[in-house]
Amino acid sequence: MSIEFKLQALKENVEIVEVNAIKVNVGDIVTKDQPLIEVQADKAALEVPSPAAGKITQILIKQGDQVKIGQLIFVIDPAGAGAAVASASPPPVPQKTPVAAPSPAPAAVPVATATATKTAPIVLAHDDNKVIPAGPSTRRIARELGVDLGHVPGTGRHGRVSEDDVRSFVRGSGSNGSSGGSISVPPLPRFEDFGTVERQPMSAIRRATARQMSLSWSIVPHVTQSDLSDITDFEAFRKSQTKGPKFTISAFAMKAVVVLLKEYPVFNSSIDVAGNQIIHKKFYNIGVAVDTENGLLVPVIRDVDKKSIAELAEELTSIAELDKKSIVELAEELTSIAERARQRKLDSKDLTGGTFTITNLGGIGGTGFTPIVNYPEVAILGISRGRLEPVVHNGEIVPRLMMPLSLSYDHRVIDGAIAARFTRRLAEMLENPYQLLIHA
Repeated sequence: MSIEFKLQALKENVEIVEVNAIKVNVGDIVTKDQPLIEVQADKAALEVPSPAAGKITQILIKQGDQVKIGQLIFVIDPAGAGAAVASASPPPVPQKTPVAAPSPAPAAVPVATATATKTAPIVLAHDDNKVIPAGPSTRRIARELGVDLGHVPGTGRHGRVSEDDVRSFVRGSGSNGSSGGSISVPPLPRFEDFGTVERQPMSAIRRATARQMSLSWSIVPHVTQSDLSDITDFEAFRKSQTKGPKFTISAFAMKAVVVLLKEYPVFNSSIDVAGNQIIHKKFYNIGVAVDTENGLLVPVIRDVDKKSIAELAEELTSIAELDKKSIVELAEELTSIAERARQRKLDSKDLTGGTFTITNLGGIGGTGFTPIVNYPEVAILGISRGRLEPVVHNGEIVPRLMMPLSLSYDHRVIDGAIAARFTRRLAEMLENPYQLLIHA
């Protein structure tokens, strides 16, 4: 009796995943819960375990494939595992009798459905809400947007409400959850009538980025505040450092931002529309946008306030205690997490829980841009490339290296005056790198 191994849902609202790696070959003997493949589900890399011990007789996918939930991916022969199967597989059951699979793997490990050929399917228990079928992440988004799920039409199986259903409802009715008409997207023209085209499937990362950016742009009323920071002294300092990790403007910006988040706590908040509240977070997790070959990722560095220098300069009055890590360690961690992002080794924990985001395009160029707030955060800092400009410095016109800063913010909770103060203070802090390194 062979087992047909079909892919079950790995994350809420993810219908297609991309195969990053296949970890077994035809003929291999595997144990129950042994990882068979690694897939990209949204922006997180997940391993899919074997539902039973046995011998791999067919592999129906290859690396790079886009695999739909419910698609057949492996065929496993339990008899091929010999005596090992008896201890690893569920107890035998009579033919044509449905049975429940063993307890699923820990929460961090995705679960897949196995269907036995010539027998009834092996079905994993699934605990749907009997009144409104919706997953935890869908319910969280509904709460944040003030939407009553009972009013949202579900497009999933058996009327299940997805995150996209909630977003579509909000776009059509407004953030207060009242009824209204939705905006229909007109069909694309047939581009092949005008010339040669090439169609490529969107990667899992690109699909996730598109969903998140659409959500953020449709909900958050954006305003962008711009300023310039004189980083002439910082660049001289950076070039003087020949040992240890590479000191980047991003590492210094992370430390300076945390100081300012304590001075202006509204930038470290989220808005609760349903409860008419502003949620002020007392932790400081900074997301850092990383450009990878597979698309944009935003890994989160946690507790950045505890990873800054040992003592701050006198004017940084918002900090009352010594920090536990130096900016050297912060730079090392930033380099490490960026490299893991490029190698697609980030998991869900690395990509969630951020309170503020920094995106640095200075290595590429540009004189400024308008970054999109990473909802449910309320602000994001954009950094562009510094360039020499004539500046009045100490009473003389001299060339100075000026770096553009672009702070986008949610105008529902942040006013223009406080955004201007935040940006100006940040510019001044970056102009004095040595003050940020006292007792490092």
